[in-house]
Amino acid sequence: MELRLFNTLTKEKEAFAPLDPARGVRMYVCGPTVYDFAHIGNARPVIVFDVLYRLLRHLYGEDKVKYVRNITDVDDKINARAAEEYPDLPLNEAIRLVTEKTEKQFHEDVDALGCLRPDVEPRATEHIGEMRELIERLVKAGFAYVEQDHVLFEVGKMSDYGKLARRSLDEMEAGARVEVAPYKRNPMDFVLWKPSKPNEPGWPSPSGIKTPGRPGWHIECSAMSWKHLGETFDIHGGGIDLVFPHHENEIAQSRCAFHSPVMAKTWMHNGFLQVEGEKMSKSLGNFITIRELLDTGKFGNKSWEGQTVRLAMLKTHYRQPLDWTVKRLWEAEDQIVNWSLRYDDIVEPLNNPRLKLISKGPHPEIVDALLDDLNTHLAVSVLGQLAREASSNQETLPTFLSSADLLGLMPLRPANLDYENAARRDLLDRARPLVEARNAARANKDWKESDRIRDELKAMGVVIKDNKDGTTDLEIAR
Repeated sequence: MELRLFNTLTKEKEAFAPLDPARGVRMYVCGPTVYDFAHIGNARPVIVFDVLYRLLRHLYGEDKVKYVRNITDVDDKINARAAEEYPDLPLNEAIRLVTEKTEKQFHEDVDALGCLRPDVEPRATEHIGEMRELIERLVKAGFAYVEQDHVLFEVGKMSDYGKLARRSLDEMEAGARVEVAPYKRNPMDFVLWKPSKPNEPGWPSPSGIKTPGRPGWHIECSAMSWKHLGETFDIHGGGIDLVFPHHENEIAQSRCAFHSPVMAKTWMHNGFLQVEGEKMSKSLGNFITIRELLDTGKFGNKSWEGQTVRLAMLKTHYRQPLDWTVKRLWEAEDQIVNWSLRYDDIVEPLNNPRLKLISKGPHPEIVDALLDDLNTHLAVSVLGQLAREASSNQETLPTFLSSADLLGLMPLRPANLDYENAARRDLLDRARPLVEARNAARANKDWKESDRIRDELKAMGVVIKDNKDGTTDLEIAR
């Protein structure tokens, strides 16, 4: 079995193998900045890389995969939120309360989406020492400079800066919103360390700077990935919006600090998410948090089950743009309900020892789909076929369950779905092809076949009414 992943760095789908088989697979994914509820766009990389994590554990074993996802707990937005929510507390105490509360909210939300916790979830404030050490290395090697109590990375010193984004320095400068500041030698130079403002959190600064300061945005991920995965590692992931400048700057820092040709072997990025055909933004009123989807009924006048949200995400390939619509969620809910309704007599099927014995793990076609650059769209399609097979042959159920679990779509029966209405919709969907066949029989004056299909529909619980205009109405028998 060969895993092939699309590498943003090379723009090619490549065969994957760990850099160091003895250490196993090492993966880093950019995590949340903890100042507010995570939005639905934030959920996409969490779900995408959870599927990859599950697949890697299936291929290499749980003890041979290390997944690191950071928590950013030092940021201007955090400072502003802390001052707003706790104006009477010292800022450091207010920041602690905001970040602890928001991290807890984030975990609750992504847990509800069926996502496994990473092996390591480091906080930025716990790695200030590693950030200072990286900065010292960069200054000493001539890739960074000190000016007005700031430390800046000098992008002109790196010959292939822009390789990930596939843009030249001139192109990036022309298209980027860069801060023009007197302490910069070049507008594209980016901050590694900056002085703290009054009442802001601060730490002893590197490179001989006397005033307390705090890290820039990009340095934290270089420091935390180095600390927990090493100077180079296998996979770095995140949303496509992070390619530039965040991931480009991570690469620059890490490679120049360690004089390494690569930071991560494979770079993976999920596509953008929009809502009902428009870019998600607060100004348009279509900004949706995970919590709002799960609890408030804000989107589609309904609270959605976490499994429904997850399946709606997985039905589109991770690199493709995703249009988040109410229709998409209804389709995902109907699919999960239909799977679940087929197994009413085995709500906890894994408690059946006989079924445990015949389970041979996930279906090979689903594994093959995921091996092909996480083709979850195809995997979900195969899972639907397995569900239909399992409804008539219970011995295939363990394979279906193992396959669903590989995609994170377990337990089988969520608690908060509208099973009754979904069952009615499913019954009508299954009846319509029979109605079409009956209409064809009637057109051919094959009354015997027409009556047979009518009786078959009646046995299913569907009553038909033929209209004078040639149409047929369907009703559920009561």
